[in-house]
Amino acid sequence: MLRFLPLKLGRLYRCLKLLLVLGLSVILLMNTHNLFASFQKNELTDRRFINLNKCPACFGTSWCRKFMNGQVSFETWGRLRFLDVFNVKNVYFAQYGEPREGTRRVVLKRLGSNQELAEIDQKICKRATGRPRCDLIQAMYKTEFARINGDVRLLTPGVVEGWSDLVHCPSQRLLDRVVRRYAETKDSGSFLLKNLKDTERMQLLMTLAFNPEPLVLQSFPSDEGWPFAKYLGACGRMVAVNYVGEELWSFYNAPWEKRVDLARQLMDIAEQLTNNDFDFALYLLDVSFDNFAVGPRDGKVIIVDAENVLVADKRQIKQDKPENYDAWYESRFEECDREACLSFSKEALCSRVTVDHNYYAVCQNLLSQYATWRGTTGGLLHDPPAHIAKDGQLEALLDECTKPKKRYGRFQAAKELREYLTRNGINNFRQHDK
Repeated sequence: MLRFLPLKLGRLYRCLKLLLVLGLSVILLMNTHNLFASFQKNELTDRRFINLNKCPACFGTSWCRKFMNGQVSFETWGRLRFLDVFNVKNVYFAQYGEPREGTRRVVLKRLGSNQELAEIDQKICKRATGRPRCDLIQAMYKTEFARINGDVRLLTPGVVEGWSDLVHCPSQRLLDRVVRRYAETKDSGSFLLKNLKDTERMQLLMTLAFNPEPLVLQSFPSDEGWPFAKYLGACGRMVAVNYVGEELWSFYNAPWEKRVDLARQLMDIAEQLTNNDFDFALYLLDVSFDNFAVGPRDGKVIIVDAENVLVADKRQIKQDKPENYDAWYESRFEECDREACLSFSKEALCSRVTVDHNYYAVCQNLLSQYATWRGTTGGLLHDPPAHIAKDGQLEALLDECTKPKKRYGRFQAAKELREYLTRNGINNFRQHDK
């Protein structure tokens, strides 16, 4: 009986695949007219499609001229609206063209699902009118986004603390940086909130509360060496960022030498975000293979989803001296039955100077045997060559980085792991060069 089970499962799989193909064929036939219309029309020039009609309850307008001029257009599959049902995150690939520079690939984001965007509209209406539906533009002027008006000189911690991960525990220095580098204004460069127009202030605050990813990319730009995708601009509720490359997951089964290089870069990112000359600690609260991408030419690893980044100001912590502020904080390893889960205390991240969270997040969710993603386990450094597996040093460092046995063991393990990966990367390069 059991010997026929694989055969039956194989037939079942083929039947399901056939049904899927037939289903898609029916959908295509039913949407033939819409299909041709989708290819003929550039929907990114439609004000309602990009929600420009909802501004200032939007993310900005700096790229609107490019959108309206037809310089931004969806790539092939992005033009098919009936496929949006599979695009829950509302992330699209598009082509952006300049007359003298040619075209290049960009990524467009609505910064949330359709349900999340509808919920923010309802919240704005309820706060302004008490009803879930209303004139959104008029309602914005009756919310907290509008109360911080031109008479307010600075954006202060007491106003926005806890609105999102970026400002879970903001310092004045961080908020000045956010306002000064805000890209959705022509007069950027000043930390004075009063220098922004009313609509620009509301857009900034709306972004800060709903999804602060654009503000993370602007405040810690790639041009200055931060490991984030480059922010390009926004129009309505469509944000444009630079296309980096294939997601990290695509390299899960890459040659060992490539995976060692990627692992080293990930540990370098963890170090840079934890310890840098600016004394801002950027803690990654959502770490998965989908949130990183790899450049096709330089092979550089970049963070492409920065919504859940908590920024702690180490200078402010040293100045305020909360209880145990100078005691090293160790993140606690916890088993869980979900993919890419992390255990952390935001209060601890906000009140300690020395924290191992980023090392823990990268080791557990990306590199070690505990990393699980899309039904696989073993992490990016799975199945090492025989001589490395026999040596046991790499496995020991990954285990200590993820689930330390010694007190403060993760700090030392992370340091030694970076050195180990760097050393092996150089050796691999020399062997390949020969």
